[in-house]
Amino acid sequence: MKPRLLLLLALSACAPPEPEIGPQPETRDPDIRIGVLLNVKQATISGDALQVDDPAEGPVHTAPAGSSLAITRRGGLVVMAGTGQRIERSALVVRPADSGGTIRVNGRSYSGSLEVRSGEGGVTVINVVPLERYIAGVVGAEMGPRAPNEIEALKAQAVVSRTYALKNQGRWKDRGYDLVSTVGDQAYTGQLAETPLATAAVNATRGEVVTSDGQPIDAFYFSTCGGRTEDGTAAFAGASRPYLTSVDDHDPSGTAYCTASPRYRWKTSWSAAQLGSILRRTLAAEKLSTARATDLRDVKIAARSGTGRVAKLELVGRKGQTPVAGQAIRRVLSPLEGGILWSNDFTVRISRTGGKIERVDVDGRGNGHGVGMCQWGAIGRARAGQDYRAILTSYFPGTDVQRVY
Repeated sequence: MKPRLLLLLALSACAPPEPEIGPQPETRDPDIRIGVLLNVKQATISGDALQVDDPAEGPVHTAPAGSSLAITRRGGLVVMAGTGQRIERSALVVRPADSGGTIRVNGRSYSGSLEVRSGEGGVTVINVVPLERYIAGVVGAEMGPRAPNEIEALKAQAVVSRTYALKNQGRWKDRGYDLVSTVGDQAYTGQLAETPLATAAVNATRGEVVTSDGQPIDAFYFSTCGGRTEDGTAAFAGASRPYLTSVDDHDPSGTAYCTASPRYRWKTSWSAAQLGSILRRTLAAEKLSTARATDLRDVKIAARSGTGRVAKLELVGRKGQTPVAGQAIRRVLSPLEGGILWSNDFTVRISRTGGKIERVDVDGRGNGHGVGMCQWGAIGRARAGQDYRAILTSYFPGTDVQRVY
């Protein structure tokens, strides 16, 4: 054998094997289905020129720009009027005839297409949209208008919202959509909230999610922690995760990162009559006895969580007491302006006349359930110079940020 050939064989024997190429992340974000109107009596779809399709049969109508398509339900069918003909199908898909066109439902603009289905009590409208475009709408809706020095907080929100969407995709599959457009999942108002800064934050973090052991986490977030986040299980029985632990949220000077929040500190109050009226409604909604609505002698904090939030409340009357626990406390003690109490972190003061309650005052801090990422804290951290990865790993200890597509 020639010396040169021997040398080549020796080199090939010592050469490391070719590295295996594993699966690469997808380059296109998946579509997601968002229920934007659920079981409404009527919806109006308008916009630029629109293409109307039957999912099974294909095109059924093209509506010129400026058309207004009225959608109602008859039996199990979707009925579309305003087309010059009456269209009845089990489902319809409406999209811009031009890919760059606009589509609106009840005056609100959306990207992608709209799928209309017959629901139990009306019509359901589903926005089918690329995930990244959806996240841009969520970030703007959840965080509101922000300044350029707060963009790292928007990036953190983009990653958390993307994580939530991918983790919960298919949550409402049996109803025809993945997620709803309210805070029941994530706030989403379509193109209305797609601010340039929100879109820039989404583009900068494209495909990134928060992971634990290589899997997307349960991405809890909320408005304002008041200086310390809550343990997962203190707010939600099933939220036992190593990354959902209470986190101190103060800067090195001892100032809470979320002090700029309008709900960092708050007060609310009720007269005895006002609270009684509210309890009649809220206790019934929680399937609790409404007896305390007319027989209330005290409001006692029976237990607090490790972070000081109220874990158990007792409504005490002459003829018994009604315990209320966890997040139900916020729903039962509804403020006069409606909605739910801003957080479980509060104290109670009762004013009496002759032993009878006249007024109940509550002093509290924070807004939301307290688990996971504090949105106002993220804003404070961004203002302090932290980047979005540092923000996320502060609120979700032991996690990583990874790109999945």
